[in-house]
Amino acid sequence: MSSSPQTETYEVTLSRDEQWVAHHVLSNRLDEALDGDETPPEWVLESIDAVEADGETRLTGSQADRLYTALVSYVDREDAPERDVSHGAAVLETLEGVREP
Repeated sequence: MSSSPQTETYEVTLSRDEQWVAHHVLSNRLDEALDGDETPPEWVLESIDAVEADGETRLTGSQADRLYTALVSYVDREDAPERDVSHGAAVLETLEGVREP
C-alpha cells in the first residue's frame, strides 16, 4: 500500500537564499492570519518547520502545492525584490517535481 499524497513527504533541496524566500512567504501568511485574529493554517506552521529544519526540507505534496501557489503570488508582485524573484523562481522550479497532480 502506498502513502497518500497528503502524508508522503518529499525531500526538497533548497539553497540558503531559496530557503529564505520560502520562509519569508510562509511568515507573511502566518502574520496575515494572526493580524486577522485567525488561527494560522496548519500547513503554514508545518511548512515553516520544514524549511527551518537542518538538512533537507521535507514537504508533503499538499504543502509543496500550497507553497508553490503562495510563491507564485509573491514573485508575480510588482514590488517583490528582484533577488527574491530569482530565488523564488528557483524554488518554484524545484517544487514542480513534488506538487500534487
